[in-house]
Amino acid sequence: MESHRAFRSHNDHSERGYSAMHAPVLVLNASYEPINICAARRAIVLVLKGVAATEEINGHFLHSSRVAIRVPSVIRLLEYRRIPHQTRALSRKNILLRDRNTCQYCGVVLPASELTLDHVVPRSRGGLSTWENLVACCHECNRRKGNAMAHECGMRRAHSHCTPVVT
Repeated sequence: MESHRAFRSHNDHSERGYSAMHAPVLVLNASYEPINICAARRAIVLVLKGVAATEEINGHFLHSSRVAIRVPSVIRLLEYRRIPHQTRALSRKNILLRDRNTCQYCGVVLPASELTLDHVVPRSRGGLSTWENLVACCHECNRRKGNAMAHECGMRRAHSHCTPVVT
């Protein structure tokens, strides 16, 4: 019975260490802009290498034979890193998310399964599949608009759109 308790205690300890080292850590640029989330293990390496400084701690410790290190929850890079803005992938799901599952012509909110994508400038007229040219549209408005421009059918778009940026 005694050996069973010792085994359980060892197992519980290793599980706690595992979760603490894999806890998410917010990475800030030198200007305090959020740029990433990484595992606590990677954050500790960055701090020990002198690339980053700990801004907040999460209450856990990493123990070695000589030192105990507090596990960070937020770190800040010591030198500014230029991070290019990333754009979201152009997909049906992301267009519907951008448009909040709302038909861009009649304004009705519908489930994703009841919406289509409409080319504002029809493909037959040279319209491309771009963020600016694709909108969420209900089946009825899509049939009504057909292969025409919205203004030719007496329809109007609720918003003008652009490429969303990952923040």
